[in-house]
Amino acid sequence: MLAYIIRRLLLMIPTLLGITIVVFSIMASSPGGISAQSLTGGLDMKPAERKALEDYYNKRYGLDDPAPIQYLRWLNNISPIGFTLDDDNNFDKFSFTKGSDLGQSFNYGRDVSELIKERLPITLLLNLITIPLIYIIAIVIGVKAATDRGGRFDVASSVSLLALWSIPSMLTGVLLIGFFANVQHWQWFPTAGLSEREALDMTFLPTGLSLISVFKLFLGMTIGAAAMVSLALWHHKQTRIVIGAILGVAAGWWMSAAHPEDLLLHQISLPILGAITIALLGWIESPAFRVGILGILGAGFGLTIGFNFIAEDIVRGFLFDRIWHLILPIITLSYGSFAFLTKLTRTSILENLQADYARTARAKGVSENDVLWKHVFRNSLMPLITATAGILPGLIAGSIIVETIFSIEGMGKLALEAVKGRDRELILSITLISGLLTLVGNLLADFLYTIVDPRVSYE
Repeated sequence: MLAYIIRRLLLMIPTLLGITIVVFSIMASSPGGISAQSLTGGLDMKPAERKALEDYYNKRYGLDDPAPIQYLRWLNNISPIGFTLDDDNNFDKFSFTKGSDLGQSFNYGRDVSELIKERLPITLLLNLITIPLIYIIAIVIGVKAATDRGGRFDVASSVSLLALWSIPSMLTGVLLIGFFANVQHWQWFPTAGLSEREALDMTFLPTGLSLISVFKLFLGMTIGAAAMVSLALWHHKQTRIVIGAILGVAAGWWMSAAHPEDLLLHQISLPILGAITIALLGWIESPAFRVGILGILGAGFGLTIGFNFIAEDIVRGFLFDRIWHLILPIITLSYGSFAFLTKLTRTSILENLQADYARTARAKGVSENDVLWKHVFRNSLMPLITATAGILPGLIAGSIIVETIFSIEGMGKLALEAVKGRDRELILSITLISGLLTLVGNLLADFLYTIVDPRVSYE
């Protein structure tokens, strides 16, 4: 295994070179290419000023050189060994200790490494929250749907997930902002960014709450969660559905009352929608799902009611301000992925439940629960591991839409700005990082194969 890993690591070097060559060739062959004229084309300048700026770009970045020389110059800059550059930006002496440099951005006039250090943690934050959430939801729903093949939960989840998968994330982000961050509707969330300017001066945790107020919030959240869990555990289905519908009507009426405009449409449609939603949750056959979903809803309702009995001015603190800003972006970033992975999990579980080894285990008297979790589930992880290989490069590419819609200064938005501005240094650096993450993801997937299935060997 060690020899295989070393071989794969060495093969990454020519692969990354090939990826960057392809991207650079596309940039160089595009209309305008990589030249000083393409960088100054949209600027309203006098001819003499434009000529001076073009000469500056040509001298600083070597844009008047042939395309192969430009690529070799960039490759020399990022390599820890190579030629040093003189004052005229020409190749000088060969050195083994010159160090690597990602260059300077055309558009920002700053080191590319500094820009990446600023933006990468933001994208990592989004995805490190989203990815575990996606996999937890996908595995839980996928396993339940597979064990209830053809049942009500399987049909309902399949229809719901297909609907989620069909909605573009761009449309979802715009609708979430339009309804839940707009002053004309429910302005419950911020429209952009990851924090308010004032949050930088706040304490990390909320302040301004007395011990009695904390007790009120805790009591409201506990009562709400306990009430909804009790409803979820109610054995009589019809009673569960009726009570859920009544609670849904109350929740819908509260939302219509919270709307800034007193519209008859909201007073009718929202209670009906709330009644249908919670009644369907009460209709779910799985007690665990009912308890989980309704318990979270109940805790949220109880917490909201508890805030109405607090008179103090609360400073939410940096932590809760950041969470408040992350809710809508994470919803937009996650729903499509867990819809896809849930269907993948369900298909893989169903295939392995009908395999010979599963039937043999049942014939030996192994319980269905042990067959599922001790035999089938482990073998069903192989497709999920394969999908995991594409997650690491998705840390950058998958966030472009979300970061653009919510004005989040992350790597996705930086990549989009680099392409629009024909920023050679920035595009090639982001390509290098994305390619490296792709190769590392594939190597990680190969390693996980050997853990999940001992039959897989690379010796």
